[in-house]
Amino acid sequence: MEILDKLLTDFNHSSVWLELGVLAAAIAIALFAARLIGRNQPPDSVWIGRNTIDGLLFPLIALVLTFAGRLAVEHYHPVFVLRIAVPMLVSLALIRFIARVLRVAFPNSGLVRLLEGLFSWVIWGAAVLWIVGLLPAVRSELDSITLNFGKSTVSVATLIEGALSASLVMVAALWISATFERRVLSTAVTDLSMRKVAGNAVRAVLLLVGMLFALSAVGVDLTALSVLGGAVGVGLGFGLQKLASNYVSGFVILLERSLRIGDNVRVDGFEGRITDIKTRYTLIRAGNGRESIVPNETLITQRVENLSDADRKFNVTTNIIVGYDSDVAQVQAILCAAAAAQPRVLKEPEPVAFLINFAPDGLEFSLNFWISDPSAGSLNLRSAINIAILDGLRAANIDIPYPQRVVQFKEGGAVPAGLPAGAAPASASGETSGPSPSAL
Repeated sequence: MEILDKLLTDFNHSSVWLELGVLAAAIAIALFAARLIGRNQPPDSVWIGRNTIDGLLFPLIALVLTFAGRLAVEHYHPVFVLRIAVPMLVSLALIRFIARVLRVAFPNSGLVRLLEGLFSWVIWGAAVLWIVGLLPAVRSELDSITLNFGKSTVSVATLIEGALSASLVMVAALWISATFERRVLSTAVTDLSMRKVAGNAVRAVLLLVGMLFALSAVGVDLTALSVLGGAVGVGLGFGLQKLASNYVSGFVILLERSLRIGDNVRVDGFEGRITDIKTRYTLIRAGNGRESIVPNETLITQRVENLSDADRKFNVTTNIIVGYDSDVAQVQAILCAAAAAQPRVLKEPEPVAFLINFAPDGLEFSLNFWISDPSAGSLNLRSAINIAILDGLRAANIDIPYPQRVVQFKEGGAVPAGLPAGAAPASASGETSGPSPSAL
């Protein structure tokens, strides 16, 4: 009750309308300034966000103006509204900062909303305790509750402050790494693989440094981490050997650039395009939409076929058999024309058809053509070209032969199933031909 009486007394002795006017003016100026500054900012900017009030800039400007207005009004009148507005704006700025950084660093993560809600509840709760004046009392009570870790004694207040400090430092490190990757690496490094390894390295270093600063600020003795580092090293050497190998292999792949994002590869019978190279695994997407997650160690230790050459040309072939009485030059012209008519087929090198085999049923031709967008699929293009080849051969009256089979009956042998009763082979070496064995 004493807290409520004090708040009511402060409210009665304050100039509420004057403070509301100062607060409204501060918010209006902050909104106008944020919109003016954020005109040319990208939609994923931490400062602006998708709209003006969704970013960090608006609550920061409003906080500065409100705090300045509070200092000015305090010289003449007691303040109440502005005293409440300052912690509320501080809380809003912290929440906006954490939410925007997490969304930029992890745009497709479902855990981001949960973390946003957790931080919001904690920050708003601390703001309420600050406003009513209970924050020092609550902190003192938490400080009196201690936990024993071996020979060390740590209070609950220290643990909470350490967790919050570490979280803020981690968020700041993520923000710096994301900004560095977007503003510096995107323009200075054109190769996607090198940009990926540089971004991962910068993020890892910043997170490590941030964690060390956070632990040092809380009062943790960093020399004690040497024992933990030794234990982690032993764990990596034994239990986490495969995991460590995949991480090291990922950095080797990115540094050597033996495989790059966009390459078409075949790994263990799976063929597709590399869509992303993570630190632990590589994502390969096939033309039919299926995606394979391949550990990076596999790409280092096993045979991998890189189907993309330096200029990103991808060879596709299709085979067909025509009759022996066909004009070879005419067939080659029809095959090449069918491929050249497709817009996805490259003009240079031009499609070429080869007579590759004298098959039992006719002349076998192989049509070779090149494309530059294998991610769009090769089966659909091959189907369209095969249909054009079929139409062209039919228009030119070029025969596509049916398979022929020869069946021989030995003299005195048993009558094959399906022949009429009393029937016998014509001769010892008699031959019967037909379109297929099932016709007998």
